[in-house]
Amino acid sequence: MKKITNYPSPFFSILPIVILVVLLYLTIGSFGSDALSGASQVCLLIATAVSAAIGMIGYGIKWKDIEHAIVNNIAGVSSAIIILLIIGALSAVWMLSGVVPTLIYYGVQLIHPNLFLASCCVICAIVSVMTGSSWTTIATIGIALMGIGKAQGFDEGWIAGAIISGAYFGDKVSPLSDTTILASSVTDTPLFTHIRYLMITTVPSILIALTIFLVAGFNHEAGSTAEMAEVANGLANRFNISVWLLTVPVVTGILIAKKVPSIITLFVSAAMAVVFMLIFQMDNVIELAGGSSDAQSVFKTTLQTLFTSSSLQAETSQLTELIATRGMGGMMNTIWLIICAMCLGGAMTACGMLASITKVFVRFTRRLTGMVASTVGSGIFLNLATADQYISIILVGNMFRDIYKDNGYEGRLLSRTTEDAVTVTSVLVPWNTCGMTQSTILGVPTLAYLPYAFFNYISPLMSILVAALGFRIFRVKKEE
Repeated sequence: MKKITNYPSPFFSILPIVILVVLLYLTIGSFGSDALSGASQVCLLIATAVSAAIGMIGYGIKWKDIEHAIVNNIAGVSSAIIILLIIGALSAVWMLSGVVPTLIYYGVQLIHPNLFLASCCVICAIVSVMTGSSWTTIATIGIALMGIGKAQGFDEGWIAGAIISGAYFGDKVSPLSDTTILASSVTDTPLFTHIRYLMITTVPSILIALTIFLVAGFNHEAGSTAEMAEVANGLANRFNISVWLLTVPVVTGILIAKKVPSIITLFVSAAMAVVFMLIFQMDNVIELAGGSSDAQSVFKTTLQTLFTSSSLQAETSQLTELIATRGMGGMMNTIWLIICAMCLGGAMTACGMLASITKVFVRFTRRLTGMVASTVGSGIFLNLATADQYISIILVGNMFRDIYKDNGYEGRLLSRTTEDAVTVTSVLVPWNTCGMTQSTILGVPTLAYLPYAFFNYISPLMSILVAALGFRIFRVKKEE
């Protein structure tokens, strides 16, 4: 691809983003929750067309260069798309096999309502540290915790906020996390040096979030014991509840501890759940098959549970909604949105728009606080513009690496600030791959959980505060 020497001005560079925001505002107002079924994707493609038109007409960018950047962007998220499809199948079969109902059944009885939000955050943090993946954590234990929280009468925004806060804390500090490894690699920082330095901003951020969740939990009027018992009994009447079903999450945890790749782990977990579904929930399988118990009907229904929606009638409408599944098909709108978002990010990169906009931030890097704040601002902006945290981490690291070096600061300051700015805020952007994925998995709109994902927006603020205080900021020694 030809190197761009004549960048669009910041005004023309930001124009596609402004148009996108306006279109999304109108789209959400017109379509509501159905905006993600196609309208939002069209908005992203319109913004992509605007970017390409400005680049080609105003700055002589060739279409083949734009197309090449778009193809590279989409190729970069191909593994994420595969993971999404497997997660769709896994979340469905974990529900229909009785794994999630069993977790909810015992969880409703064991987790005290006043401590639920804080417990939810801590549990997801522990699992995410072990898995190195917020996506895997939210797709498994997160779904179960959503069910427990709803049974205890919590608002879905609070539950999702606690789940996401814990999951992204664990993802951020886990040595198994791909974003953690990427941030340290891009900035030439040893992995465990990066993680230890992260703790300075990450631990205070999660403690503040936990305090808020504790206060909110003790101020929550929990559902009555009778209501929670009704949920537990309803699940027991609908599913065969057994501790043996917990074998699936236990084996999944072991695979994760053994550092088995995410795609393989999720596939094995889904396959195990299918076997347990046929062993423990055959009555439900036959019901979904329309009452037919012959081998062909069971085989067909088993496959359908993996790729399409399934619904079993429970004692209440709320419980029926809780145990309904969508399978791989339920992920298609998200995948469609991710592909369209990658088109926009590729077009803006090829046309030099991202570089033009980020140069605006670079002007404020003479002082430490301004440099860190510029890094945070660039990271958040790139999450909005590229719709992908991996691309944003790479761009921020490459853009600011020489600036930090020239100002005499160690690379770990940049690696920490990049994670504080990019990894945790990606899930707060409705059209970002993370925001759309977690929203789809949990069944909660991004804007509904955003106010309650305290850790995720405290982290970038904490990064700036620590820089302003000058706490444990290290400079490169002169001999280096």
